[in-house]
Amino acid sequence: MIHYFQSQGHKIALDVYSGAVHILDDISYSVLQKLDTLQRNGSFLPQNGLDDATRKQVSAQLHAEGAVFSDAEISDALDDFAALIEDERLFTEDPFGHLALNLRDRKTYVKALCLNVAHTCNLDCDYCFASQGKYHGERALMTNDVARRAIDFVIEASGPHRSIDVDFFGGEPMLNWELVKDTVAYARSLEAASGKKFRFTFTTNGMLLSDDVTTFLNREMHNVVLSLDGRKEVHDRLRHTIDGRGSYDRIVPRFRSFVSRRGDQEYYMRGTFTKNNVDFYQDILHMANMGFYRLSMEPVIGDPSEPYMLGPDDVEALNREYDKLAAEMIRRNRLAAKTLAAGGSIDDLPPKDHPFIFYHFMMNLEGGPCIHKRISGCGSGVEYLAVTPKGELYPCHQFVGEDDYIVGNVWDGITKQEITADFKECNCYSHPECANCWAKLYCSGGCAANALHASGSLTGTVPFSCTLFRKRMECALAIQVDACVQQSEMESHATSPTECEATKA
Repeated sequence: MIHYFQSQGHKIALDVYSGAVHILDDISYSVLQKLDTLQRNGSFLPQNGLDDATRKQVSAQLHAEGAVFSDAEISDALDDFAALIEDERLFTEDPFGHLALNLRDRKTYVKALCLNVAHTCNLDCDYCFASQGKYHGERALMTNDVARRAIDFVIEASGPHRSIDVDFFGGEPMLNWELVKDTVAYARSLEAASGKKFRFTFTTNGMLLSDDVTTFLNREMHNVVLSLDGRKEVHDRLRHTIDGRGSYDRIVPRFRSFVSRRGDQEYYMRGTFTKNNVDFYQDILHMANMGFYRLSMEPVIGDPSEPYMLGPDDVEALNREYDKLAAEMIRRNRLAAKTLAAGGSIDDLPPKDHPFIFYHFMMNLEGGPCIHKRISGCGSGVEYLAVTPKGELYPCHQFVGEDDYIVGNVWDGITKQEITADFKECNCYSHPECANCWAKLYCSGGCAANALHASGSLTGTVPFSCTLFRKRMECALAIQVDACVQQSEMESHATSPTECEATKA
């Protein structure tokens, strides 16, 4: 399976199963289109190579359409593609499908927990999937007994895994701050004897962020997620206090102070865009220009009847926003590269020109996750579980409050193996709609919770989300390709795009 497209001035082809990315010129792009059409209708079998009949069909079709390419140019392009096919970097057959078979019975271990330490919040955000932190139940705070038992449970359930991830979540986890500190200390006290290493993440709305809290988070947290939706008017419209006051003015100074002290440690400004800010590119730009250079902005999920919900009629506008974002990131990346080449420092660039990371455009073409991870995704319900203040275990935080999905508790462990078995089968090969999707090894079949809530099935899909995801992946590939082209241009000062080597994921 291949996917070819044009983005940010580049013609690009992705070979789905090898992960090879090819930068094409006009001739090779046109030739590849014909080869793909012939392959889809069965006239061309890539495993048999490029025979004379296929070559003649391609040449004849291009000439019939008035192509200005000469026979020699078309032949050269076909020779290049023949070498790539032989090298298994184009039209590669699927070597991974068998890995998704019989997953229900495989042995698995828990290696990550989301600790919902506070089912309460000091904000009243309109779109909160957790019902203002209460998860459609009563307000509650986790006790030390539950938190410590959760740490014991994950150590016992982690098997051979040495690294364990724990995310402090809510509601607002800072409303149970002393428990957070106690839990970290307790887990650290067990590392040596258990042979485990804990990595902690903290998600906060920033309302209670202080100097002392910042010191602790910077010392103990591998990553910190800060909630900000962008421009003041956008953020305050849906992220407000119980009495309706906006939170922007209170949290932004705290976030700025926190990030300035965070140094090179990981953090993310995580926002949500809705129908109220379909122009979300402006919100990302707003945050980047304030000096926040690690950004995430996700489409709202929830009840389709809500006035702020996005839908299929917004796709065209959202795609334009992603294109604008990719173009701006390329501009800043190119400026940064030139600055470095001239002996300068990226930190010398003003915020309006400083490069930034956008989480949903992140793509590692040289390494990346293992193929099992790319097939199965986040591991919810299998390797990853959420813990409520009562100690109940759910497949992830987005299932909390749905009693049918309680899989056990921290004292007895996983008691409903049949639910876990269902989640073991959640992968990009168990979703029928994913069969012919070129992006399936990047989304792993998508979010099980979103699929269930939208389609009634863990192996369903959300077409709107799939469309946006594919657009994000095209933008991510375009950014990677531009970096490749830029590097070649800087090295040779006269390199054509076709001279960049295809890169394997």
